[in-house]
Amino acid sequence: MPSTSYDLVVIGAGPGGYVGAIRASQLGMNVACIERDKPGGVCLNIGCIPSKALIHQAELFRAADGLADMGVAVDTRKFSYESVFKKSRQASDTLSKGVAFLLKKNKIKLIKASASVSKPGELKLDNGDTLAAKNILVATGSSPRAIPGFEFDGKQVLSSDHALMLTKLPKSMLILGGGAIGAEFAHIMNAFGVEVHLVEMLDHILPLEDTEIVKVLQRSFSKRGITLYEGTKASSLKKTKAECTVELETKDGNKQSVSAEQVLVVVGRAPNTKDIGLEKIGVEIERGFVKAGDYYQTAANGVFAVGDIVASPMLAHVASKEAEIAVEFMAGHTPAHTRLDPNAVPGAVYCEPQVASFGYSEEKAKEAGITCETATFPYRGAGKSVAVGKSEGMVKIVYDPEVKEILGAHIVGADATELIHEILLAKSAELLPEDIATMVHAHPTMSESIMEAMRAVEGWAIHI
Repeated sequence: MPSTSYDLVVIGAGPGGYVGAIRASQLGMNVACIERDKPGGVCLNIGCIPSKALIHQAELFRAADGLADMGVAVDTRKFSYESVFKKSRQASDTLSKGVAFLLKKNKIKLIKASASVSKPGELKLDNGDTLAAKNILVATGSSPRAIPGFEFDGKQVLSSDHALMLTKLPKSMLILGGGAIGAEFAHIMNAFGVEVHLVEMLDHILPLEDTEIVKVLQRSFSKRGITLYEGTKASSLKKTKAECTVELETKDGNKQSVSAEQVLVVVGRAPNTKDIGLEKIGVEIERGFVKAGDYYQTAANGVFAVGDIVASPMLAHVASKEAEIAVEFMAGHTPAHTRLDPNAVPGAVYCEPQVASFGYSEEKAKEAGITCETATFPYRGAGKSVAVGKSEGMVKIVYDPEVKEILGAHIVGADATELIHEILLAKSAELLPEDIATMVHAHPTMSESIMEAMRAVEGWAIHI
């Protein structure tokens, strides 16, 4: 017989799990949350938070050169990357403890264990306990995806987990994978003086982003000395004690060898759906991902799945929102949303310059047969961007030329990851470009570039 019974048991205390647990408690449910590691999951402990702490410090380090313009000399000879690492861990530890506090505050039982579903409504823990649950929410996240021939060893061939735990920097690093994680690590390593080679198999880095936007980042990275290899795959790896040599091959068949002290492999993440017992109870899994319905319910009664283990964007904020939808449905409420529309989800890349977007890119709209036009506004046209020395960037709006509906927005430049939300809110509220174009924006602000881009849609941008 199960030792304890709950309205909801959540497996995983990451952004999906702990948010779902708290929301369920708010709705009057008796909740337990099972986590085998620290509360906060990958995001808080070995993902979003520590990486952003590193990025912040990388930007401070880069900014030291700008002090020379004011006659200030900065002595960096005592620079210690171990101190940078420790600051990132402090941020993670603080927030992980914060999550544990929030769970306790909301009367949620946090259990340190690994769990598997023995049958619908029952879970077995590796500590020998058995729990009964009216509902089960699986939010077990994902792990770095390895590729054959480039298996992680934690010393010379690294995953993103390994890279975040470095206390000493290599002299050189070759990064396989030019997506968001690869671009962010390229930014961090380059800022701290590491020789960086960034390899992307598809046509350009950040392959999910608008091509015109990516060109700005490509130019910036190249100016900084980051070597880009696009439309290029890694075919083999040879290791010595001193370095790794990777054989690269372009789509045209051209080959070259590149050597670096370490290789960082960031070619995606794999869902953590093994050894949970899901398939045994009738949960359908395809290519490692759980099949889930409009409210993230699975084929097994009372079992729900959210976050990286379902086929949706692998983003922390997506996991959190999916969990809210799932538990509101469990509690008998009508959630404000059903399954999230990927086109309504903001994406953010925290390199420098930052990249942020949602909805259709110009290329994706045309591929889908959607008639669209675009309007752009350069950052250099906004007074504040020039005043603070952040004039590299642009705002791009993709819209329906007939009804002026916003189809997508793309920003590259300072504060892009913050600015994107004004446009997404307008889109969600079914506002039109003219609504933003005619709204008074404070001057000088970076957000004036949003206003001007919308005026460009209407054909009357002032500062361009």
